[in-house]
Amino acid sequence: MKRFIYLFIFFFSLLNTNINAKENIMILKLSYGEVEIELYPEKAPNHVKRFKELANSGKYDGVVFHRVIDGFMAQTGDVKFGNSNNPSFNLSLAGTGGSDLPDLKAEFTDIAHIRGIVSAARSANPDSANSQFFICLDSAPHLDRQYSAFGKVVKGMEFVDKIKKGDPNSGSVSEPDKIISLKSK
Repeated sequence: MKRFIYLFIFFFSLLNTNINAKENIMILKLSYGEVEIELYPEKAPNHVKRFKELANSGKYDGVVFHRVIDGFMAQTGDVKFGNSNNPSFNLSLAGTGGSDLPDLKAEFTDIAHIRGIVSAARSANPDSANSQFFICLDSAPHLDRQYSAFGKVVKGMEFVDKIKKGDPNSGSVSEPDKIISLKSK
């Protein structure tokens, strides 16, 4: 009987781990293919919660990658001015808006900004992250402990690499790619 109880606890813990793991996997659909993002709620719980909330309510669907710098990062997430599905879409203002939710307090961690890291975009104020985020195309150690990293691309980085690049200096993209959809797995 004791053995059966231990076996039951072991299998239940495996099942619970699998459920929690799936809960923190997001699928980003691009025109080039699907990208799988693993979130780190233990590192940046408020950023993960916000990201999932906006994604699962469809706020990111149709949002353009307004700033993409080759060898650095691809930025998106302006749900106010950057959503090509909304009447408020304005490419010249994309990158200046956020969501209707309050800004988030910074959650700086020990996560290095290496290729594939997903991190919160913000203004000069460390506590100004809202809805925008970026995906590192290469290592960017100057961002470590300066921006709230909250996830990583674990599959499909080759599709992120295909996102249309912008001006080499500003990163502004004249005819940007967009998020087709972003949802929990």
